[in-house]
Amino acid sequence: MNSFVQLIVLMLLLLSAFFALWFKDLISSVISLAVFSLMAALEFYILQAPDVAIAEAAIGAGLSTTIYIIAVRACSGVKRREGGAPK
Repeated sequence: MNSFVQLIVLMLLLLSAFFALWFKDLISSVISLAVFSLMAALEFYILQAPDVAIAEAAIGAGLSTTIYIIAVRACSGVKRREGGAPK
């Protein structure tokens, strides 16, 4: 049963990594990376490394996702006043 759950988590890791690269919208990619981090934390917990799982969940899913979202929103707010493509 444990190996079945571990296999499902690893498949979800691959799927979320694929979607992080596949999405064109940056916010969607960041959310997919957060899911990747949560699945990695779950995998660490299954492998009986709860301290690493807690660190991955807090830093990988929490802090990194917040920093990425702030950066994406800050960069998308910068627009040209005249409009159109830059020369």
